[in-house]
Amino acid sequence: MNTQAMEIQATPTAAMIRTLGIVSTVCGLIIVGAFQGTYTAVQENKRLATERTVFKVIPAAKSIVEYQAGAGGIQPVAGEVPAGALKFYAAYDGSGRLAGIAAEGGAKGYADTVRILYGYTPDCRCVVGIGVISMRETPGIGDKIVTDKDFLANFVSLDVQLNAELSGLAHEVKAVKHGTKTKAWEVDAIAGATITSRAVGRAINDSAQALLPKLVPHIDKIRSKS
Repeated sequence: MNTQAMEIQATPTAAMIRTLGIVSTVCGLIIVGAFQGTYTAVQENKRLATERTVFKVIPAAKSIVEYQAGAGGIQPVAGEVPAGALKFYAAYDGSGRLAGIAAEGGAKGYADTVRILYGYTPDCRCVVGIGVISMRETPGIGDKIVTDKDFLANFVSLDVQLNAELSGLAHEVKAVKHGTKTKAWEVDAIAGATITSRAVGRAINDSAQALLPKLVPHIDKIRSKS
């Protein structure tokens, strides 16, 4: 009698567990299906947004080609970028001549990582523009990095030339207190948005320190669009 009572009491629990298992499985399939169904579209949107930013930081660009710079030199991107290699974008003008290089960089800002794309021209060995890929900085303060004309003027010809050994930048790119910039490789920070300004400086410095020593010695290989 007691055994029968226990079986009767256990039945609703077992059924509930089976139901929860089925619901969990169905929900999991829906989530995976939704992710797979939108992944391609999301990646394509990211690609288009990046391309638009490349054309922004290299205004003379009419076409772009993705390359990777690594121990073996410069090669077009074909699939996944191997470990140790760095991706960049070669931008070409209407005649197929190299108009500049665009590369990504990121550094911790006030709220989250500030990810930027910066333009580089080998002729002046300088950064000639920046664009934001993603950030979550305080509206009206941190987002001034894309609206403040004085701040953007830092990147008309920001010095990122390499040292004599071509092993790194001759001078570290860094943001300084607003109004105290005296060097061509310094970034005049925005008053009230110093943390975000410093993030932009670090993003450019860290990216250029890693990329340019691999890129500059082989730059002649991509002077013309193949």
